[in-house]
Amino acid sequence: MSEALGVSPARASAAAPAEDWVPLPSAETSEAADSPARSPEAIPHVVAWNLTRRCNLACAHCYISAGSWESDERELSTEECLRIADEILELSPSPMFVLSGGEPLVREDLETISRHATDGGATVVIGTNGIGLTAERILSLKDAGVRGVAVSVDSLNPEYHDRFRHGQAALEETLAAVERLRRARLDFVVQMTLTRGNRDEVGSLAAWAASAGAVCFNLYFLVSTGRGERMRGLEPRENEEVLAELADLQKEYRGVMMVRSKCQPQIMRHVFEADPESPLLNYATRCPCGVQYCRITPEGKVTPCPYMPVVAGDLRRDAFADVWRASPVFGAIRAGDLKGKCGRCEYRLICGGCRARAFAESGEYMGSDESCAYEPTGELEPVLPRAVSYGGAAAPELQWSPEAEARLKRVPSFVRGVVAKRLEDFARRSGEPVVTPELMERVRKEMPVDFSKRVPFFLRGER
Repeated sequence: MSEALGVSPARASAAAPAEDWVPLPSAETSEAADSPARSPEAIPHVVAWNLTRRCNLACAHCYISAGSWESDERELSTEECLRIADEILELSPSPMFVLSGGEPLVREDLETISRHATDGGATVVIGTNGIGLTAERILSLKDAGVRGVAVSVDSLNPEYHDRFRHGQAALEETLAAVERLRRARLDFVVQMTLTRGNRDEVGSLAAWAASAGAVCFNLYFLVSTGRGERMRGLEPRENEEVLAELADLQKEYRGVMMVRSKCQPQIMRHVFEADPESPLLNYATRCPCGVQYCRITPEGKVTPCPYMPVVAGDLRRDAFADVWRASPVFGAIRAGDLKGKCGRCEYRLICGGCRARAFAESGEYMGSDESCAYEPTGELEPVLPRAVSYGGAAAPELQWSPEAEARLKRVPSFVRGVVAKRLEDFARRSGEPVVTPELMERVRKEMPVDFSKRVPFFLRGER
């Protein structure tokens, strides 16, 4: 089991729940009944769902060790996926589902799952290598309610990208898919995995992504799990240099394209110090795993995130709500009792380190993230997150028209509070006592020109 989940037996044995499913305590007897696991803030706003281990590529860093040799034998059936989607929607009425793999386009029921989730109130996006994104498939996904696609581009050098992804002409086909997404006006995100081989391309790849029309550029920092266990990330000092560059890039492209780090929440310290107006600081934490985010494996196991193979529950045996509320794994993460320098750090409330990397390196998912070069003194007061953060509940203070309220309900739950506040702030500045669809349209029109063409569907009035 531990090998299938992408972690060595030695590492799996270091943390009890990693290798086998742990029975969930009953609500009557569990200490988790009054623990942070029951906190109303612990809502699954975003669910990353690996639908398959099958893939047409065999990327060097793949956390799920996907490949063409995998079969669909153990995958959740269509009926199981629809049931699980309904269970998530009962707990979180408007979450975001990130459907990925492996390569999710190999599943013939991808559109069926997407449409069912969308009709239930979820925002659905697809994570893919892009090679199977024909014009016909893009249209099919749009018709199924898919709102966006994330594609992986690790270098604009074909030799490097194709070698890293283990696919001949992979870059050429992915870039062609990006152009088809642009023409189809389906929002897309460009994702890059950072290595020593492409370290110097971060700025140029971000510039290309913006010019291509991406709504976001995500830079992933390596977590040594799955096939990535054989790879080594950058040294802490090098990570610092890249994070400082990202902090500059997220400011440079503001209003045109979001720029984010993934699996390296230490960017929050850089942004806090260099760009205090950044919307990045609206995150209460940059590592939401187990608190506002979780992953479902192709076999139905639930883990805190795709890069942490610690099993919190099994959806073939338990309801999603029971796993989410009562899992000891989630309870420990939500308690926030960080160890080592992460626990002493004054940035622990807005950063907290990467829990998956701590587990990959030491077997302790509440331990230190040693990819960080910062050394806290333990003597400074902790930096507090903003009062209104992503993931926070929407608490409107102004009057909203019924039509505007209906649009707000279609906003993905993790951004609803921030969106509501921004719209009300705009209304106050404009002297408007009521938030209306007309006011939403004014907000849309006053956005920077490049971004206004790709504003979220809830501001456009779309379903």
